Order: sequence, then C-alpha cells, then structure tokens
Amino acid sequence: MIKLITMLTHNDVTVKEAKEVFLGCADLPCEFWGFKDVGLPKDEMRDLASLMRDKGKTTFLEVVTLSEEGGLEGARLAIDCGFDYLLGTLYFDSVMKLFAGAKTRYLPFIGKVRGHPSILEGTPGEIAADGLRVQKAGAHGVDILAYRNREKPAEIVAELVKTLDIPVCVAGSIDDFSRIDEVKRLDPWSFTIGGAFFEKRFRPNGDFRGQIAAVLEHIGE
Repeated sequence: MIKLITMLTHNDVTVKEAKEVFLGCADLPCEFWGFKDVGLPKDEMRDLASLMRDKGKTTFLEVVTLSEEGGLEGARLAIDCGFDYLLGTLYFDSVMKLFAGAKTRYLPFIGKVRGHPSILEGTPGEIAADGLRVQKAGAHGVDILAYRNREKPAEIVAELVKTLDIPVCVAGSIDDFSRIDEVKRLDPWSFTIGGAFFEKRFRPNGDFRGQIAAVLEHIGE
C-alpha cells in the first residue's frame, strides 16, 4: 500500500512549531514523518527525530541541494541525527559512501534537477535510466520531483515504478485529491505532502490534524 510522508515544512522550510504540530497528530495512523534541514537548529532536529521514533514513527530528512558538498553535509546530518531516511541531494559516490554501515537509507533525486523551487527536466526514459544508474550504485531508493516536470509527470512515475527494484518516493506539488488519486494509481512506495497541509488544501475548514486525517482516509490507510 502506498504510504504518506507527512512533512512538517512550509515554503521549503521546517516550521518553527514542528514539535507541537507533530505531538498534536502523533496518534494518527500515519507512520512516515519528516522535515527539512532548514528552519530548526541541529539539536532541535535531533530531538524531534528522536521524539518521532519514540512514538513509533519512521523518520525522513529532506535536503534540497544540487552540490556535492551540500550532499555530504546533508548525509552527515541525517546520519548524526539518526534519521531512518535521507530524501534528496543529487547522487554522488562520495555521498553514498557515507551510508556504508549506517542505519540511515539514501533516496537521492534523479533526473535533471535545477533551480529553486526545483524544476525536473528529462523524458520518462531518461529519468528511468538515471534511476537505474543510482540503483546499480547502491542507493536504497529514489526521490522523484515528478510534478515539477511540466510535461509528463505521471508517465515519469509509471516508468520508474516499472523499471526500478528499489522504492520510489514522489515528492512535491501533491496538493489536491485528484493528484493523490493519480499517484495512488501509479503505485510508488510513498509520496510527500507538507505545504498543502498547512494551506488547508484538503479540508478547508480543518486544522492540520484534519488535513492528514482526510488524506489517510482517502488512500485507505
């Protein structure tokens, strides 16, 4: 079954009240939780990741960087804070080496990613080939910004799911039920939602907890 990753982020930054928001929703049947590497001091990131694990959650750190140096910094942060997964960064062999023997698993971006907010370029076939490259190199999964592609986002996800033997996480711009329905039909391992929850895209009169509950109900979790 496809999994929702609830991201405590808005406008590409972890919200200051992330701990309080999480505690208000921790009893919901949402197993996967995460946030970005910007917005909180490192000690607060470590404490929040630990709190999530104590509540039985699987934890994700998302790092949006395109440089090797940034990837190395993000990987070290994820491992040091004890996250279960690192989402993002471009794949570099030097970054992958940091995960040897670590409990943290690595799902890098694939395809041609540029700009901020990020844009994804490439055909479904080209992006799948890039996915095979990082799979062969040992990555534990891939993070695909499918809906940041202006032409064929659904075809990109479909090709990845068909081609790869490692988890596919669809990240970014999933902000209404029709898009959730499309992603669910494509059947990747997981998808992220962050800002759309804070903007109340799924239950206009509901709080953050109500947004998550509405999506969980919709996907049958």
